[in-house]
Amino acid sequence: MKERAIRKTVRGQRAVDGAGVHLVRVLGRDTIADFDPFLMLDSFDSTNPDDYTAGFPMHPHRGIETITYLIGGQIDHEDSLGNAGRIGPGQAQWMTAGSGIMHQEMPQPSKRMLGLQLWLNLPAAEKMADPQYFDIAGGMIGETEDENAAVRVISGEYGGTRGVQPRHLPASIYDVTVKPGRSVTIPTPADENVSVFLIEGDAVIGGQQIAEKTAVNFGAGDAVTVGAPADAEARFIFLSGRPLGEPVAWGGPIVMNTREELKHAFDELDAGTFVKHKPAPPTGGTPQ
Repeated sequence: MKERAIRKTVRGQRAVDGAGVHLVRVLGRDTIADFDPFLMLDSFDSTNPDDYTAGFPMHPHRGIETITYLIGGQIDHEDSLGNAGRIGPGQAQWMTAGSGIMHQEMPQPSKRMLGLQLWLNLPAAEKMADPQYFDIAGGMIGETEDENAAVRVISGEYGGTRGVQPRHLPASIYDVTVKPGRSVTIPTPADENVSVFLIEGDAVIGGQQIAEKTAVNFGAGDAVTVGAPADAEARFIFLSGRPLGEPVAWGGPIVMNTREELKHAFDELDAGTFVKHKPAPPTGGTPQ
């Protein structure tokens, strides 16, 4: 088994988005090629509700999937197609924007808001797929633990423990907590692009001390190993997916393949023809 070495590290930077939400922006336009198919990663970590309760009022998305995962806190969500709900600690929401959806996410006051939102690109052939919108809770997230680490499988499979199976790109997303002084080795498909994001605590990777709120992208290989310092846990989000290698045209909340497609999306937004499909009411369960 060939261990993957660190190829790139990106330390998150404080930013303000939405209606005034203070967050840590980690991945964005400058990291597309390295972290493909993951486009954006924003991390939330605050004990002050004033940092986030302004939220993200109604806004459009097209051409991507958004995955919101919370370790602490609550977020109410609602969309233009009549879906609404709340995600809480240990839960996730996976939204396929596809051909177009309007939605809002409004964090609620809590002792600590800790989590993230990922943007996962859609292949060119599936950019205009029907929108789908569902919550991931309860037994939908697989859990396993040994003497080294506890792993929550949001999507994909780890050592026989399964999470949800994505409809479009078969991306694997795990929430991994490594115990003090221990390490975990995660097997990885050779043809996938693999990264981790240190959401809470520092970690030791390839003999290097990597700081909290850093994303680490790996080179070629069959496995990654992440360790925790002797006196503290290291908690990270594991991300793996086959890179698309397609051109990206990114304008605000819309991600297409060409500037012409991007302009067309915004023209439709102006004309009121952006939202095209009404999905069936969400029923929960694994996406197919």
